[in-house]
Amino acid sequence: MISIETTLNAQFYDLDPMGVVWHGHYTRFMEQARCALLDKIGYNYVEMNASGYIWPIVDMHIKYVRPIRFHQTFTVTATIAEFANRLKIEYVIRDPASGETLTKAYTIQVAVDTQTQELCLESPPALTDKLKAIF
Repeated sequence: MISIETTLNAQFYDLDPMGVVWHGHYTRFMEQARCALLDKIGYNYVEMNASGYIWPIVDMHIKYVRPIRFHQTFTVTATIAEFANRLKIEYVIRDPASGETLTKAYTIQVAVDTQTQELCLESPPALTDKLKAIF
């Protein structure tokens, strides 16, 4: 599958009162990795919209394994796991120094035709052709 790894650093404004990264910020970290992954295949949100489809997230699961602390460097790996009927991206957040897994997650997006606002039961060729060319 296609993957991308981004390296980020926990900032003070990411922390909650307990001194660890607030759980809601993990979605932002995942979004940064997802955008880098979609840029890699040439089908980010601008290209999605231009192709006549929007791709809302309809499901997201996050498993917090270990906390991220202030000024900790971490990597977010995003991998396309499925794309035939939906776009499933899996994420692993790791501490690069120890290799320890900090968080595991996935998001599921579906294609919606921008003109009809109808859900597509199959991913459109605008996505699948790009991915098939890479494999």
